[in-house]
Amino acid sequence: MISFRSFAAATALALSMPTAIAQTGDEAPTEESVVLIADNLVENEADNSIVAEGNVEASYQGRTLRADKVIYNRDTNKVRAIGNVVILDPDGTQRFAEEVEVSSNLSDGYAVGFAVRMPQGGRAVASSAVRQEGGVNSLDQIVYTACEICDADDTPTWALRARRAVLNEESQMISYRDAVLEVGGVPVFYLPYFAHPDPSSDRRSGFLFPDLGLSTTVGAFYQQPYYWAISPSQELTIAPAVYERVNPLLELDYSKRFWSGQLNINTSFTYESLFDGDGERLADSEDSLRSHIFADGLFSLSREWAWGFGAERASDDLYLNRYDIDGEDDQRGLYVGQPRRLLSQVFLVGQDENFYSETSFLALQGLRAGDENAEFPIVTPIAYSERLFDLGAYGLASVEASAAVLNRDTGADSRRVSLGVDWSRRTILPGGIVAEPFLDVRTDYYDLDEEVSGQDNETRTLGSVGARISYPFIRRGENVDILVEPLIMGAWGVSDANDTSIPIEDSLLYEADYTTLFEPNGVGNYDLYEGDGRLTAGISTRARWRNGVELTAVAGRRWRSEEDPAFDRFSNLEGTSSDWVAFSSLDLGRPFRLETNLRFDQDDFQVNRVDARLTADIWRVRGGVQYFQINEDITRSGQREEGVALDALFELTDNVSLVYSRLRDIEDGFDTREGVGLRYTDGCSLFEIVYQRSDQRDRELGPNESIRFRFSLLTLGEFGSQNVD
Repeated sequence: MISFRSFAAATALALSMPTAIAQTGDEAPTEESVVLIADNLVENEADNSIVAEGNVEASYQGRTLRADKVIYNRDTNKVRAIGNVVILDPDGTQRFAEEVEVSSNLSDGYAVGFAVRMPQGGRAVASSAVRQEGGVNSLDQIVYTACEICDADDTPTWALRARRAVLNEESQMISYRDAVLEVGGVPVFYLPYFAHPDPSSDRRSGFLFPDLGLSTTVGAFYQQPYYWAISPSQELTIAPAVYERVNPLLELDYSKRFWSGQLNINTSFTYESLFDGDGERLADSEDSLRSHIFADGLFSLSREWAWGFGAERASDDLYLNRYDIDGEDDQRGLYVGQPRRLLSQVFLVGQDENFYSETSFLALQGLRAGDENAEFPIVTPIAYSERLFDLGAYGLASVEASAAVLNRDTGADSRRVSLGVDWSRRTILPGGIVAEPFLDVRTDYYDLDEEVSGQDNETRTLGSVGARISYPFIRRGENVDILVEPLIMGAWGVSDANDTSIPIEDSLLYEADYTTLFEPNGVGNYDLYEGDGRLTAGISTRARWRNGVELTAVAGRRWRSEEDPAFDRFSNLEGTSSDWVAFSSLDLGRPFRLETNLRFDQDDFQVNRVDARLTADIWRVRGGVQYFQINEDITRSGQREEGVALDALFELTDNVSLVYSRLRDIEDGFDTREGVGLRYTDGCSLFEIVYQRSDQRDRELGPNESIRFRFSLLTLGEFGSQNVD
C-alpha cells in the first residue's frame, strides 16, 4: 500500500512506552515490547523532546524503522524521522523517505522524498506525501510502475507519471490526475484521470486491457472487458465488442464459488443477420437475436460423490466461427465432444478405493454442414458402475453394471442394460514366467426399435476364458538397465457374439491399437464383442539410462479363429488377423520427447497409420509438432488423410519471442489455421501482435485473415496468457 501511515508508529511507541529498551538493555524483550537501538539517546528538557541519533532502529510487532535521527516532541505529540528513513513491514513492503513527520495518533503527517516497494510488484516514487485524517494519502509528482528497477538510471518498460495521486486506504484505490503512460520512457497516452486498485488489495472491479485488431470478416474490432468483483465468491466480466462491418456483440463471463463446488458461465449475445466471410449480410437472412453459451459446474455431495453439468449451445451453426469465439473444444464434464459438435451433459459420479460409478444425461448439437440434429441421440442416461473385490491369494474380481438409453426424433431408438463379472489372478511361475489367467462373463439386454431392427428386443450372454503369459528378461548395466518382455495372450469366447439386430452406437469410431493389444476383448465398448478364439503375440522393451533417458517400444499382432462381419477394416479386427501395431517413445526429459503410434499392413508391412508427437525445449526453442497419416484402405471415407500441427516459440532475446502455430491439411493442400506473432515480456508487461489466417471454407465462411494486438501491465489489470491462439 502506498502509505506512510506506519512510518513513525514504531518510533512513537518506542520513545513513549515504558517497555522500550535501549542499546545497552539486558532484559529479554517480550512479544509486546518495543526495541529501540541507537548510538545516542538524549532527553532535551528545553523543548520537552527525546532525540535518538546514529543508526536508529525501532522494532515493534514485526515492523522495523531505520533512520539517522528520530525526534519525539512530547508537547506537540509529533514524531520526526530524518535521514535515510526506511520502514520494513511484515508483509515485505519497503518504504523510504528523506524525512517523515507524523502525529503520535498517526492521523496526519508528511514525508519528503517518498518511495515504496510492494511485495506484489508495485513501486512508486513521489516528491512528497501528505497523510490526512480518514486514511487519505496525497502524493505529488508521482511515478508508479511494477517493473524491476535495478539502477537509478534504469528506464522501466512502462510507468505512470502523474501530477498528483491519491490513495484512499478505505476503498484501497489509487487515483491519478494528469497521468501519462510511458512505454520505454516515451509518453504514449495522456489520461486526465485514471484509477486502479492498490496492488496489495483483494480483487477489485475495473476495466481490463482490451482485445483489438483487424479481420477480413468483421473489419476492425475492439472488445473492452470490465471486471466486476461482485463478492468474495463471485465475479463477472462484461466484454462488449464493436465491429466495423457488423453489429456489436456482448460477451459475459461469470464465475461463482460455493462451499461445495464452482459454477462457470461464458455467453454472448448479438442482434444481427447471418453474414459471409467478407462481412456481407446474406440476402435470405434477417436480423435476430443470436447467442452462445458454454457453462459448467461441479459440486461435491460427500467425500465420495459429486454431481456436475456442462452446457454447450449456439444459436446457429457458424456463430462461433463468425465471431471467433474460443472454448468449443474445452472439456465440461465427464465426456468430450467431437470437433464441431457441441455436447451438453449432466452427471453424477462416485468413487472410493474399491468402487466407481457414473451416470450421465447427454445431448448433442451438430455444427457441421449436413448435420441433422434430429438424428443425434438424446442419451437418458448412460450409466456405469464397477465394484472391485480383493480375493487375496485367489486374485482380483469385479462386478460391472452398465446401461444406455438413446432416443432420436429421426432414426432408431435403443435401450441397453448389461451386467458382467471379471476375474483375474497374477502369479509368478518357476523360472520367472508371469502368468495371469482371466475369466469374464457378461449379459446384455437390448430393447430395440422393431421398425428398424426387425425385432423388439435381443438378449445375449458373452464370455471369455484365457490367460496372459510373459517372460521378462532384465539386464542391469553400469549406465543402462534393459527390460525385454515377450508377451502372449490367448482367449476363447462365445461364437456369433454380434447379432445384426443390435445397433452399433458406442463402437462406430473404435480402432484396436497397442493399448488393447493384450486385452481379451479387442473392443473396449459394449455394442461389439470379440468372440471365438483369439491369440496375441508381442514384445515390450524398455531401456532406462542413469541420466534419466528412457526408450520404450511395444509391438504385436492379433489373430482370430473365425471372421466376424461386424468388424470392418477400420477397426483393425477384420478377418482372422489384424495389422501389426507398434508404439515407441524416446524421453530425454524436458529437452526432447518423441512418441509414435504405428499400424503396419499385415501383408506387405506398408504403413497404414502414423501418429507421431514431438515436444522439445532446447536452448531458446520450445514447442511441439504432431504428424498423422492414415492410408485410404483403413479410413471410413475411403480417402487418404494426412496433416501436421505445429506450435513453437523461439526466444530471440531474453524478452522478445517469435511464436508460430500451424495446422496443415497436407492431403487437401490447405492450412486450417496458421499464426505468427511477436511477443515482448519482461515480468511486468506483455505485448503481443499476432497475425492469423485460415484457408478453410465452411459454407459461406472462409478464408479468413486477422491481426490482433494484446497487451497487459502487471498490477494494472489481468496479466496476459503465454498462449497464442
